[in-house]
Amino acid sequence: PSVSSIAEFVPGSGGSAGLAHSASTPSFHSFTGLGSPSTPSSLSFTPMTGTSPAATVASPQRPVSPQGSPNRGRHSPLVGGGDDTSNASSLSTYQENVGGTTYFFTAQDQQSFTAGAAPSPAPFTAGPPPLVFPPYHILPPTPAHIHHLRAPSNTPHFFMGDELRHDLLERHALALAHVDPENFPDLPQEVDMYHELVPLEPQPAINKSSMFGYATSVYKATNIKTGLHYCLYRIHGYRLSNVKVTQLVDLWKKIQHSSVTQLREVFTTKAFNDNSIVFVYDYHAGAETLAARHFSSPAALSASGWEGLVNSHGATSGNSPHDPSSRSLHKSHRHNSGNSLLPEATLWNYIIQLTGALRTIHTQGLACRTLDPSKILLTDNKSRIRVNCCGILDVLNFDPNAANPLANMPQYQQEDLVNLGKLMVALACNSVLALQRDNIQAALELINRSYSRDLAMLVVCLLTSQRIKSINDVMPMIGARFYTALESATQRADVYESELSKEIHNGRLFRLLTKLNTIVDRPELNMDTAWCETGDRYMLKLFRDYVFHQVTDDGRPWLDLGHVVTVLNKLDAGSPDKICLMSHDEQNILVTSYAELKRCFERSFAELLQAASSHKAT
Repeated sequence: PSVSSIAEFVPGSGGSAGLAHSASTPSFHSFTGLGSPSTPSSLSFTPMTGTSPAATVASPQRPVSPQGSPNRGRHSPLVGGGDDTSNASSLSTYQENVGGTTYFFTAQDQQSFTAGAAPSPAPFTAGPPPLVFPPYHILPPTPAHIHHLRAPSNTPHFFMGDELRHDLLERHALALAHVDPENFPDLPQEVDMYHELVPLEPQPAINKSSMFGYATSVYKATNIKTGLHYCLYRIHGYRLSNVKVTQLVDLWKKIQHSSVTQLREVFTTKAFNDNSIVFVYDYHAGAETLAARHFSSPAALSASGWEGLVNSHGATSGNSPHDPSSRSLHKSHRHNSGNSLLPEATLWNYIIQLTGALRTIHTQGLACRTLDPSKILLTDNKSRIRVNCCGILDVLNFDPNAANPLANMPQYQQEDLVNLGKLMVALACNSVLALQRDNIQAALELINRSYSRDLAMLVVCLLTSQRIKSINDVMPMIGARFYTALESATQRADVYESELSKEIHNGRLFRLLTKLNTIVDRPELNMDTAWCETGDRYMLKLFRDYVFHQVTDDGRPWLDLGHVVTVLNKLDAGSPDKICLMSHDEQNILVTSYAELKRCFERSFAELLQAASSHKAT
């Protein structure tokens, strides 16, 4: 095999030696002003001979601004501007004004000058030690604080790796799901500005909602203009009689809180062959109601299940709940009762999120009025609470003759606090039967024996509305548990950020592969059938084989994802590292650099862009 000169295959650059910079790769040359007048040096870079040039040094002397350079912003990070890396040190140029005269010199001139001069404080030694960056992108290991993160076994765990990926893929699949029109012949094709309706709840015989007093149905739909997914909550057979209700709707549309499903718009329609009013909310794929999560088992709905729960936890015992022996019994039940009762940490998590939502709603002069297990959603691994269907009762029960439509809101806000207490009783006892009049006393005794005194006191205060006048009175009762919730949220954010860092380069590498495959093996361009086999394209074809088509010594395919990622990163950064390319017949061997390959890559893709944007003459 013959070693050919690269000049035989690649035409000379003829212009500036700077590389065309990838739009997806940041350029360190564009970050100026790292220092400040009060700090002599905020960051220093030393020349890296043989591998990459040095960046501009921030020194006590004002560095030369790269803004006037024609190549600024077009260089890949830490890549030489030309083929000769011996000129790397010449980039470290400084200027100093002495007596009105500006002197320009390099780091080498400074060293030779200081060598023959009297000892003096070296102006270039201030600041942190020199930093050497890798000449291409590479993924660091998992941060130590994430690697060693361990959630307690009795609390909701954090997403890790495949679990997060599986959950996201499941949400994506649900968001893109459709229904067979033959199975839903009565489903309209479009409703106002929404189409692709998908029922989110079973559609049995139409029954009136116990909360709203009308038959209801829920759909996922896609906005025709934006393509975004929303949840349509339809009220059957309702005729809007007064447009003044839009004032309340506008107030609800302004409510933004992480624990409230935001109302986007309300409209009436006859698309379902009746007079219906539709409330449009944000759609959360994979969401589950509290009722489905905690009250769907037979034990949570049957009297025998309730009696068995009470008897197993000794709620009918004659001992006082504050007696030490009773507290000891409580601890034993809490650790040995299996999954019969929710962990207290889960209850406090719900309380903190729900009270935060109520605080935001009440501050705006409104009331939630939908604190029901069937109207509260669980999202994000079933640890996030979102109050749903807010504002529906305000519209359905709107009185057009009332002078002030918000006059009854203080009463409704008090009802929110009582309903929050009832919800906590049902969750703590794991049964909706705990709210019945005959069972409420046994339920409170069960909470006293199975949970902390703080939780029991909070539930009693919520049920007794005279003790708590507003949602702000609940905050001191939660106390330091806010810190626990904050720690949980920040840890989850750390985990998400760590997972994001693993995927951050995927989009850049995908764009690089997309561009590369639009060039390699293209049948023709501008009537030139040999375009992909000549010049720059031939080198890129050999590079493609170097990345994906290598074999081992015994002829087996060599499949190494690390090799693929590393080589593509070097190409995108234009690394000066050398690479050996070989033709299929092994008769030609090319030794070149990734920087030269990147120039070929950018020129070839520029030709494609020009051909794609040009218009053929007719």
